[in-house]
Amino acid sequence: MTRFYDDLPREADFGALLEPAAYVPLPHDWLVGVTDVVDSTGAIAAGRYKSVNMAGATVIAALTNAFPGRSFPFVFGGDGASFAIPGTQESAARAVLGQTIRFVEEALGLALRAALIPVSDLRAAGKDVAVARHAASASIAYAMFRGGGLSHAEAEMKRGAYAVAPSAPGDAPDLTGLSCRWSPIPARHGVIVSLILSPAHGEDAEFRAVVGKVLGLASEAGQAARPVALAEDISVRWPPDGAVNEALTRPVWRRAPALARLYLRGLIAFQKLIFARNWTVGAFDPARYRRDLVANADFRKYDDGLKLTLDCTPALADRLEALLAEAERSGVARFGLHRQGAAIVTCFVPSAARNDHVHFIDGADGGYARAAHRLKAKQAA
Repeated sequence: MTRFYDDLPREADFGALLEPAAYVPLPHDWLVGVTDVVDSTGAIAAGRYKSVNMAGATVIAALTNAFPGRSFPFVFGGDGASFAIPGTQESAARAVLGQTIRFVEEALGLALRAALIPVSDLRAAGKDVAVARHAASASIAYAMFRGGGLSHAEAEMKRGAYAVAPSAPGDAPDLTGLSCRWSPIPARHGVIVSLILSPAHGEDAEFRAVVGKVLGLASEAGQAARPVALAEDISVRWPPDGAVNEALTRPVWRRAPALARLYLRGLIAFQKLIFARNWTVGAFDPARYRRDLVANADFRKYDDGLKLTLDCTPALADRLEALLAEAERSGVARFGLHRQGAAIVTCFVPSAARNDHVHFIDGADGGYARAAHRLKAKQAA
């Protein structure tokens, strides 16, 4: 891969990423990829929210493992993901996407769709894709996107354009490091809010002002905080909720799922003991890992609009919803918001001994997928 993305500056101030000047257009010969779970709201209603979140994160893990040592911009959306790659990597990425679609169908029992769209085609349609890097911590940076290109790419995917075909039966990607072991994290302030805020007509100054007001509310001390704010928020319930899904992520485990689940339950029991006793095992320091998980948590992003998972008081959630309803009435923005009692974490940890492990935060009762469903229902009305 080229070093285009690696060479972008890392911006620690999330608020600075509201400004268009913070973004750099993707090279014209790159491709944008988008995925999502078909009928994710139905799967979530059936209690399969952990499976939906894992399916959403699979493409990020699969592509990262397929391109070791080469970074690329991506964003996690709850029931799917978006990313960008150089055009020279199209064949390899298409193969990985095909494997991922097949894995999600065979192992998780969900339908994942995917599309790969040239940036040149998005620009020909009057959209653009520009990217910035948000330094969530000293160890990790997440991609932010603007320009309308990702939203257009998602719409194209949903109408069947640029579709990626599934691979042959039994073919699967390398998902090493993908896990969902942590227990849901209850809201400390009363409610977990999952919010998707999109511009009604364009990412103009009025829309950015609304986003700024939302971020201001989200920073009110005593009223709101990130969902994973303290190391002690992170725990593993026994028996572990995520062991069944994690047992399916590796081919050798899928051949003997019962034994895999037994092995994972034993491994997670040992992990629970390590964290409870704060034992250092080799290069793994549980206290440092917890601190890094909190610092690295991906709970807010800019993806042609704001996506935010927030732990807040019901009163602040009401104020937030009133602000957004007014922005919607004035024709500046559209939003989808879902309230629930807890958040969940889906993890991608290539090496637990390093500091750059990735942790995707979503609401534990549908989160972004339910917020997106409510946003789309308004648009269709």
